[in-house]
This record gives sequence, C-alpha cells and structure tokens, in this order.
Amino acid sequence: MLKKILFQLHWFFGISAGLILAIMGVTGAIYSYEEPLTKIFNPESFSVPAQSGAVLTPTQLYVAYQQQYPDQAISAVTVAASKPQANSTTEAASVNVAAPGSRRGKTYNVNPYTAKRLPEAKSEAFFHFIEDLHRRLTMGEFGKQLTGISTFILIYFILSGLYLRWPKKSSAREWLLVKKNLKGRSFLWNLHAVVGTWVLVFYLLLAITGLTMSYDWYKKAMYYVMQVEPPSQRGGFKAPNSPSNGQRPMRAQQEGAPANNRSRQDGQGGQTGKGRDKLVINPELALGQGWHVFNQTVQSYSSATFRLPQQGSTLEISFVDAVPQHERARNTLKYDLVQHKIEELSFYKDKALNEKIMASILPVHRGSFFGPIWQFLTMLAALSMPLFFITGWMLYLKRRKQKKLTLAAQQLAPLAHGDQLPWLVIYASQTGFAEQVAWRTAQSLQHASIPVQVISMDQLYIHSLNTATNALFIVSTYGQGEPPDHVRAFAKKHLKQPLDLSQLNYAVLALGDKEYQATYCAFGQQLDQWLDDSSANRLFDCIDVNYGNPNDLNRWHDALSSVTHTRLDQMVITKVFDEWQLQHRELLNPDSLGEPAFEIRLSAQHDASWHAGDIAEIQPGNSDALIAEFLRVHALNADMLVQHHGQQLSLASALRYLNLGTKQASNSVQNFDVQQWIEQLQPLPWREYSIASIPQDGYLALVVRQNTVNDGSGLNFDLNSGMHLGLGSGWLTAHATVGQNILLRIRSNESFHAPDDNRPVILIGNGTGIAGLMSLLKARALHGFNRNWLIFGERQRERDYFFAEQLEQWHVNQHLQTLDLVFSRDQPERRYVQHCLLAQKQQVQQWVEQGASIYVCGSMEGMAPAVDEALNQILGEVTLEQLRQHGRYRRDVY
Repeated sequence: MLKKILFQLHWFFGISAGLILAIMGVTGAIYSYEEPLTKIFNPESFSVPAQSGAVLTPTQLYVAYQQQYPDQAISAVTVAASKPQANSTTEAASVNVAAPGSRRGKTYNVNPYTAKRLPEAKSEAFFHFIEDLHRRLTMGEFGKQLTGISTFILIYFILSGLYLRWPKKSSAREWLLVKKNLKGRSFLWNLHAVVGTWVLVFYLLLAITGLTMSYDWYKKAMYYVMQVEPPSQRGGFKAPNSPSNGQRPMRAQQEGAPANNRSRQDGQGGQTGKGRDKLVINPELALGQGWHVFNQTVQSYSSATFRLPQQGSTLEISFVDAVPQHERARNTLKYDLVQHKIEELSFYKDKALNEKIMASILPVHRGSFFGPIWQFLTMLAALSMPLFFITGWMLYLKRRKQKKLTLAAQQLAPLAHGDQLPWLVIYASQTGFAEQVAWRTAQSLQHASIPVQVISMDQLYIHSLNTATNALFIVSTYGQGEPPDHVRAFAKKHLKQPLDLSQLNYAVLALGDKEYQATYCAFGQQLDQWLDDSSANRLFDCIDVNYGNPNDLNRWHDALSSVTHTRLDQMVITKVFDEWQLQHRELLNPDSLGEPAFEIRLSAQHDASWHAGDIAEIQPGNSDALIAEFLRVHALNADMLVQHHGQQLSLASALRYLNLGTKQASNSVQNFDVQQWIEQLQPLPWREYSIASIPQDGYLALVVRQNTVNDGSGLNFDLNSGMHLGLGSGWLTAHATVGQNILLRIRSNESFHAPDDNRPVILIGNGTGIAGLMSLLKARALHGFNRNWLIFGERQRERDYFFAEQLEQWHVNQHLQTLDLVFSRDQPERRYVQHCLLAQKQQVQQWVEQGASIYVCGSMEGMAPAVDEALNQILGEVTLEQLRQHGRYRRDVY
C-alpha cells in the first residue's frame, strides 16, 4: 500500500510540478555558465589591448573615473593582477557605484589604463531574464514560491524514486545502463529510471542548496545544521554618502577636510557623538594606504576588490587566489585606517569544510565547488530535467489509455432499446481469460447497438434464463473436465436435469487446452448439450478454443456477425506483453528422479506490480537451433529484412515468436513471397505459470519443470535425439539465455488471492505448485499474518525439497505454525499430500471451524482430485461446497 501511494504521488507531482522543474533545469544549466559565456560573446567588455605602460592602481582608477564621471559615488574598485595574456590583452578593472533602488549598486568594467568604461555586455539582459525565469518564473514573489515548492517536490522525487526502484535486486549494469533494444513503455520506463539513477546525487545537491535562495528560514536552518555562524547583514556596495540615502556623494575630499588629511583623529577611535567631530575618510588616501598594505601582505592573487568604508574606519579588501578553487573562493583582508593595523586576514583555504560550503552555496549549487568536471556534469544533469517531465507524461498517458480501455469494457451496461431484452453474456472463468473474452464480446455487441448484460454464471438465476431471448455462454474447463470452481454449485444444481428453455436462443464458446485431450473443452460441451436438451435454440454449433487461439476466436466473431446481421468489431484478445529480463536461473533438484525443475527470476524493465496468487503469461520463443534449421531446410536467408509489427527486422529475428511447427508454416512458404508468408503466420501460443514472489522481492519468480515430449511438432527440438522440450519450459529453462529479454504479462487471478486478514489458511501443494503457495506465504509474512499451515509433497527430501531454507526458517519463527512435508519415495509405501490430510482429519476440521481458507496449487492430474476427495471425506460434501461458494476453498491447478 505504501509503495502504491508513493507511486501515485510521484506521477501526480511529475505531471504537475514537472514542467516547472524542467524550466528550472534548463535555465539553471544556462545560467551556471553565465560568466564564461558572457566573456566569450563580449570580449571587448572584459579586456583591452595590452599597452606598454603600467595599469592604474586603485587610487589612480578612483581619481580617473571620478574625473570622467563626477556625478557617481564610488563604493568599490576592483583590479586584476598584472599578467600577460596569450592574446596580448589586459583584463579589465571594474568600479562599483551607488545605484538608486539597488542594494548592490551598479558595476562597470573599465579600461585598466584609462578608467574609461568599456562597452556593456550585450548578453546582460538575456542572462537577467534567464536568472529571473530560473528563480521566479518571471512572476515575482509568487513565482519564487512556486519554484521553492517545486524544489521540495524534487527532493520527494529523489527519495520516492529511489525507494520505488530500490527493491529491484539487480546488478550495477541493470541500474546504470539504458537498454536501447527495449521499445514502447518498457523503454520509456527504463530510460526514466536509469537516467534518474545517474543524476540522483546532482539533483539532491541542487535541491538542498537551491532552497537557501528561496527561503530565509531554510537558509538559517542550514547555518544551524552546518554549525556555522551566519554572516552579519551587509548593505552591499552602497556608498555611505550616495544619492540613494539623501546625502551628497563622497568626493576626493570631504567638505572642511584638508586635501592631505588622511582622517580626522581626535583620540576617540573614529567615534562620533555629542561634542565630537564626525569621522571623515579620504577615499584616495584610503585606497592608497590599502593598496600599499595589500602588496606587502599578499604575495599572489588574480583579482582584488577594495571596498570603501560605509561606517567606521575599516577598509575591506576581498581577493581571489591566483588559482582559485572556484569563483566564490574569496580571501579577506580588513585594515583599520585609523589605527593603521590589520584587523583580519583570513584565507578561504584555511576554513573548515562546513564554513567553505556555507560561504560558497552558489558554487556548490552550480557544481564549480567540486571543480570544472563536476560543474559540467551538473549542467548536463540540469539539462536532462525535461527528459523526466516528457517520459513521465508519456508513461502516464499510456497508463491512462490502458485504464480507459479496461474501464470502458468493464462498465458495459444494458442499453435501453424499447422493449428489447438485452443479450446475456454469461461467463465461467477460473483464471480470468473467459471473463476477458466475455467483456470483449459484450463490447463488440454494444458498439453494434445491441443491448447486452454481462454476468458471471455463479450469479445467474434460472429465472433470468427463463425470461431471456438470447444468451451467449463463454466458459472454460478446469481440472479434469470440470467447471471452474466458482460455478460448480450452479452446474451441480441445474445441469443434471433439463429445463424448458424453448424461448432461448444460445451459443457456447468453450475454452480449453488440447494438451489435455481427454477433457478438452469438456464443460463447454456439457453445457451446450444441456441447453440443447432443455429445448433451447442453438444459434450455431459450439466453438472450441484451444488456449486462446486467435483463429478460433475469429470463428466466434464471424458466427456472431452472421446471426446478428451486423458487422461486429474484432474481438480477438490481443496479448500485450512487456519485456522482462531473465535475471537468474537455478536448478532446484539436481539428481532428482523427476524432470529438472528450475527457479526462474525475471526483472521488470518497467514499473510492475502484482498480487500474490496472480499468473504470469509467457510468450515463448523458438530456439536458435530451430530457427536455423527451418531456414536451412527452406533455403531462406536469415539476414533478409522483413517488416514485422511495424518494424524492420532480420528474417531470423522475425521468426522468434512465430509458430513454425505447423504444416501450414512449412507448406505456405513455398507459395508466397517471404513478406506475405511472415504476415500470415500465427504467433506461438502463450504459457501460464504461477508467480512465486511478491513485488517487494524485487523480482518475479517462477518455478518451471522441464517437460520433454516427442509429438512430432518439431518445436524447440533437440537436433541430436529428435526429442524436444515443452514450448514454455524449454524456452525458460534452456533456450533463452540469462540476460535475454522475455515477453511476459501479468494476469490478475482473483480466485487465488490471499485473504486480507489474519484468518487461518491451509496451503496444499505438490511439485512446482509450491510457486503459488510461496507467493501467498510471502504476502502474509509482509503483513504479519502467521496462522499458516503448509502441506507440501514431492519425491525425495534430499533432492526435491524446494525452498527448504526459507520454509524451515518460517517454521522456526512460527510464520508457519504447521509444516507438513510428504516425500513419496522416502519410504517403501507411496505417500502423498492427501494421505497427510486424512491423517490429520481432526486438525483440519478445527482449522476450518476457526475460519480457515484452503488453497490448493499443483497438478490437476492425481493431486488435485485426490485432495478434493480427501477434503470431502474430512469435511463433508456440503461443507466443502459452502467453503467453495464463500471463497474459502480456492485452487490453482494445471
């Protein structure tokens, strides 16, 4: 729940504050290089051709500038160290003068030889706009608040994004490399997550330091946390006797002061007051004296700023080392003009780290504090900010579109067409596929203005059938030719005796799997026969669908179009698979008497979530050996380019997921050109597996047993023996390589979800059925639900005890209150899970009386019916049926 809330907030803030952060990122990246860019585009504003004479001293600059611009009050003078430049130019000096309405005054770059103003940089207005956009969105104080709030949201993005990605256990390569071969939503998510990981530290520094420029309380808190005393408030460069404070500008000589007088000293240390003379500073002499002391004290520097006293008698000199750490790494020399002594001489390099940081917030913010390489990387990180806004919106729109389509299908309602009764679309589904087909069928009918009503068979009343005129039944077969668990009661109650349904027109779509030939579509055919025996009118013959085969579903569509005399929308259920990476494959039962069983771990290339009990649908692929052999036999060029699903691929790549094991595939390649042949091939059927993990594990786990067959299909065959592995098991356990992308989609399986409270649960399974039970146990452990009893069976404890360490640990810490293990080959007589149940009849009854739910996962041949029979003996047929009807007896068997 926490993860879901964090994710919802993450995308909500992303599609709202994301635009502001994108603007701040781009403008910040540009503004971080304001000074070098301005110098590049305006060289005439920052240097002059070198001359033979010496540059002016601060005093000479002051006098020369004052003579040329007598109406301006000078606050500070900056000079550069005399050093030849490669292009025979001399760096400009600068003069800061008081400016009405500006606390920091106005600075002019001047010719260091003449004090004449240099042309103002043409880009100054541009960078002023960029700064305003970056800090205030050009909206004044309101914009400043927006950027401040957005910066807090950026911190949330950093922390929530890290949390949302952290559970994904994967290598550094997974975290740091963008998978360029991904497509669609998977690529967008991977790009968003990987680039986000790279820039995480940069964004955190940008946010923490940027907030000091938005909120004074935050800045004070930073000084407190860093244990640094805040600097005293300064008035900037404003001269004390400037027009801005109602006084006359300071001149080379104050009124009433002799021209050669350094200061008026009356023994009061420069204080003023009743009966005392006012302290008057001669700026020329102050600058001369400061220049003399500075040259005697400082050996090397790149530039020095002489700030005339605003109050008192202290001349402050701020200078930068010849090779500074960054642009704000300033040293300070304070000289008392009255006492003729140095009050302070402090060097930036001598400061403690916390003092350096707080004295250099802007360089830390833009990255220059850590050197030019880090500053460049910070600039790149800032420029990437729009990437997250764009990819976030694209992911949101794709997600929203999918939800709309799902909601539209699920919210179908009967349409009012006068007295016309709606067509009933009735489904019986164990894993959810029949329900999907039912909704898709109903949607197609509704789009053709045919009123419909979708209803689950367990909620169907016979009265509804007696009054309906048209009904479509879409039902799956489960177990050994049985109806899905939730409709067993309906089947048992009504299908034994025919009714009078002569007014009803009907059709049946029966879903099954030809791998279970003896019971293929058995329930659908039973239902069709019962309806016929009840005198209902068959619209067309029962249509059997083999494992969701699109051709079979097309026959259903065509038949409905014919009997309704309308052109219906196509209702093929298109499986949209995501790309997952095969992260880990481990043999669980070395030297077992049975077939090899593997734990398969896959990592998502996108944001993925599921519930314990859900099902993973895998799109298998053809092995490299099969594709190569097929191309050889039919003399096809593997590198030939073809169009497939809107992409240009090599022929070998295009054949990966297509069904080559049919006679149609082999025969038709001779009758069409290759492009036409590719387009008419059907995809390989998908395979379903119970999920053995929960999202908090950071991976999706499956337990897959290899199935070796020899049915002549040629799919994934072993070229040496003629045998081949099963389509899904062969792909996952042998043919796909670790690191390869696997096409997978998660299907909700609500009929096997765990209860959301701490009621007791009895979990029964064998073999690879441990997968579904492990996910339930992990989910309950996450919530602290510990009333769990596991009964698990396999062949030999020594070789087939899957997840032994985890199960034993749960048993020790009482997450598993009871752990019963049944290994059939470890004793002379064969013993299975049903025997364990019968041996503990009283305990099973006690748990059920206490409200226990029973979950069964594993083989439908042998185990599932045997467990069902054992529970009938223990609880009674009536009680077991009540448990089934109330969702307390659930099965996931295959």
